[in-house]
Amino acid sequence: MKFFIILGYLILEILLFARSSAAASCTINAYNEDDIKNAVQSCTDIIINGINVPAGVVLNLNLAEGTKLIFQGTITWEFYEWDGPLVNITGTNIEITGAPNHVLDAKGSLWWDGKGGGGGKIKPIFFVAHGLKNSVISNITIKNTPNHAIWIEDSDGVVAQDVYIDSKDGDTMGGHNTDGFNVWRSNNVRIQRINVYNQDDCIAIKSGTNVIVTDSYCSGGHGLSIGSVGGRDYNIVENVLVSNTDIVESGNGIRIKTVYGATGSVTNVTYENISLKDITNFGIVIEGDYNITNGSPTGVATDGVPIKKFYLRNVTGTVKETGVNIYILVKKASEWQWSNVSVTGGKKTKQCDGIPEGSGISCS
Repeated sequence: MKFFIILGYLILEILLFARSSAAASCTINAYNEDDIKNAVQSCTDIIINGINVPAGVVLNLNLAEGTKLIFQGTITWEFYEWDGPLVNITGTNIEITGAPNHVLDAKGSLWWDGKGGGGGKIKPIFFVAHGLKNSVISNITIKNTPNHAIWIEDSDGVVAQDVYIDSKDGDTMGGHNTDGFNVWRSNNVRIQRINVYNQDDCIAIKSGTNVIVTDSYCSGGHGLSIGSVGGRDYNIVENVLVSNTDIVESGNGIRIKTVYGATGSVTNVTYENISLKDITNFGIVIEGDYNITNGSPTGVATDGVPIKKFYLRNVTGTVKETGVNIYILVKKASEWQWSNVSVTGGKKTKQCDGIPEGSGISCS
């Protein structure tokens, strides 16, 4: 009798294990809010396969710890004027990846009107990684975002790698403010081996600590940016390394912009082994006069967001004749060291002001 009781328990455990294993993997082949909620609650391997997300809807994925999320096929979003985001992902120890030949097609041309976030149609942010902890985003292909492509916000321990963002259609179809990556209020972020074709910042670190960007390629946008820093609820950028990256045919190469009249800090930032090619406006531009309201410089720097411990090493390349090689307008900056910086080709000049003594910097 005892044998059969034990055997019964074993069979029950096997059945429960089988049911648990079966429930651990889910595939979503069509958008259904209830199906997605059930998958998020019960599965740790989720495939989003070729779905079309309705207008005005967030693909909201608050994933269980340890979930692997795979995007498969072509995922699309319907048009609606709103702020978005179109995708929001949260979780701990999450792996987000794409199957071969997948694409997240945001159909940005439906929103593009040449005005970006400054007017015209209201354009949603595409993909927000919100509150991700110790997670990896890899092998993702994104096409034609209406607005910013990826925000990493309120996150800690995130690696984004082998991400391909292609909004180059916006060059001729009115794309604007199509940032590649934005980092905000996050710690321990590593962005590597990304390719971005767009019409705004390739990467913009607006606030955060311990951020690494490396081995990447930026084309057509506004370059590798810190900022704008100031005027938000968290205004600290600290311990940033940007290295081994090419910036091609972009408006700017390296840029730091802090907000006029605001407070905050930019500390311990290094750019090294950066190659610039055919930059149109500024090869290197460091400004403390950014007007966060209208997105333009004021021409007068303020000192509420000082830039300290700023290092450039092995930054070389070309600016078009109509551009400026180096422009600096800051206040109370300190401990800058530049070495082997050679940016040439621009025939326009702007008078620099606020360069720390002994930094080895020349604007000529």
